[in-house]
Amino acid sequence: MKSGEDCNKSRRSFLKVVGAALIAVPFLQFCSDKIAVMMIRLSGTKHLLGHRLWIKDFPKPTKQIQIPYLIVGGGISGLSAARQFQKRGISDFLMLELENHLGGNSSSGENKYSKYPLGAHYLPLPNFQDKELLHFLEEEKIILGYNEKGFPIFDELQLTFAPDERLFYKNNWQEDVVPKNGNLIADDLEFDQFFKQMDVFRTGKGEDQKYLFDIPIYLSSKDEKTRSLDQITMKQWFKENNFTSEPLFNYIDYCCKDDFGLGIEYVSAWAGIHYFAGRKQDSTPEKHDSVLTWPEGNARLAAHLKKYTEDKSLKNHLVYEVKTEGNKVIAKAFDDVNKSSVEIIADKVIMASPQFVNQYLIQDRKTFTKDFHYTPWLLATLIVSELPDNSSFPLSWDNVIYGSKGLGYVYDQHQTLNQVQDKKVITYYFSFSSADLKKTRKELYKKDKEYWKQFVLNDLKIAHLDIEEYTEDIEVFLLGHGMISPAPGFIFGEAKKQAKQNIQEKIYFAHSDLSGISIFEEAFHQGINVVNEILDGTTVDS
Repeated sequence: MKSGEDCNKSRRSFLKVVGAALIAVPFLQFCSDKIAVMMIRLSGTKHLLGHRLWIKDFPKPTKQIQIPYLIVGGGISGLSAARQFQKRGISDFLMLELENHLGGNSSSGENKYSKYPLGAHYLPLPNFQDKELLHFLEEEKIILGYNEKGFPIFDELQLTFAPDERLFYKNNWQEDVVPKNGNLIADDLEFDQFFKQMDVFRTGKGEDQKYLFDIPIYLSSKDEKTRSLDQITMKQWFKENNFTSEPLFNYIDYCCKDDFGLGIEYVSAWAGIHYFAGRKQDSTPEKHDSVLTWPEGNARLAAHLKKYTEDKSLKNHLVYEVKTEGNKVIAKAFDDVNKSSVEIIADKVIMASPQFVNQYLIQDRKTFTKDFHYTPWLLATLIVSELPDNSSFPLSWDNVIYGSKGLGYVYDQHQTLNQVQDKKVITYYFSFSSADLKKTRKELYKKDKEYWKQFVLNDLKIAHLDIEEYTEDIEVFLLGHGMISPAPGFIFGEAKKQAKQNIQEKIYFAHSDLSGISIFEEAFHQGINVVNEILDGTTVDS
C-alpha cells in the first residue's frame, strides 16, 4: 500500500460473502487521521476439499443411485457430453461436480457493477470446417444465419467491440498487442518474417492432405517433420530460426502463456506454433481474427450448455473412488453439503475430470499421469473509480502491459451497451510459468491475500502509476491447476495416449488435458467424441 499523502484518501468500505472463499477477512490500513479501506478477498476452487482425495477420509455411503450413464466433472467437456447425449436421444444420465456450480474453467463471478470471468474469457471465431461448433453457436443465436456465400453471420453484440486490443509499450498505449511504435527496423523485419512463417504453417498440409496444425488437434496432419517440433521448446525454435528481437521474443512469450500457461522457455514448439497456425481465420470473407466475448467470459458458453443438465446434476459432490465390478461401474462421492457419501451404480462412466484428479479415483493411473503438467493461475478482479493513463488510445477490451509479469487485464464492461459506468471492473491475469510447476503450486497457497493484492497492484503500476488510489475492491482468485500445459514431448507422447484409453469399455475419458491444449474447442469436441465412442464404438485417432 502507498503511504504519506495517499493515506488521506479514503476508499469506500464494503462487505462481501463468498461461498467458495478460502479467506474473506478484510484488511485495514490505519492512517494517522482516518481509516482507508480496500477490501481484499482471496478465493479459488475447492482445493482443500479436493486434497482429501489423498487420504480418503470419507464416511461410508448411506445412499445409492442407479443410472445408465454417469458424467464425472461439470466443466466444458462434461457439459458437452451431456449435450451430445441429449442430441442422441438419451436423457437418462447424471452429472457430479465438486464445485457449487458447473462450468469448470469457464466460470464467472458478479458484483454490483458487472459480471466478470473466473477463467477463460473469449472464443476466437471458429474454423469454417468445424461444423459441430458452428451448429452449437447457431443454436445459441451467436450465429444468426449464413450469407449468400455460406459464411456465418455472427451477432455483432457478441463480437468484441472496438477498440478491442491495446498495448502499453515505450511508456504509451498503442493499438493492437503486437509491439509497433518505437521498434527498431530490425525488430519490424523479424516480426514480418515471423508472421510470414506462421502463415506458411497455417495453410500448410502434410502428405495426408490434413492441415499441419488444426483445431481440434486430432484433425492435424501426422507429418513427422512437423510433429518433431513437439520435442523442443518454443525458445529453441526461436533461436534455431535465427530470431533475436526482444520485442518479438516477449510477444511470443505472452501468446504462449495466454493459451498454455507456460511461456516460450518451457512450452512445446509445436504448441507455440499451433497458437498462430491452428486457427484458419476463414469463417468470415474478410479473414477477420476477431473473438466472441462477454462480461462473464466463457461462462456464457457454459450457461448455454448447462440447460442440457437441468435436473441431472449434483453439485458439491466430490467423487473419491471409481471402479468396475462385474458389468457395472461403482462410483462413490462425498456430498459436501450434507457431509455424507453416496454410491452411484452405472453402466458406463465418463470421466470428464482432469488427470490430476483421476489418478486418485482409479487404480494404476499415476504411472502416466505424472507426465501431465498444469500451470497455476491467478486472476484478480478490481473495482476502480478511474483508470487514468494520460493516453490518446482509449481503454480497450484487452489491455496488455509490455514488460509486466502478468498478461494484462480485460475490461469486463466493454461489451455492455451502456458505456457510462459509475465504476470500472477489470480482471487481471497471471500465469505461474516455471520449470517446476509442482513447487510453484505449493508456494502459491503460502502467500496471504495482502501479498497477492500488492503483487497485482505493483504489476499494474507500470501502466497505471496511481492504481492504488483508485482501487476500491480486489478479489484475487487462485487456480492451483489452472490448465494443462504442453511441455515438450507431451502432445504426441505416450502418457496422453494411455490416459485416454477406456477401461473395459465401461470407463471413458474426456477432458481438454487429453488433447494437450486447454481451449474451449478441444473440451467441446472431447465431450462429443466420447459420447459417440460409447454409443457407436467410433474412436478418434489423435
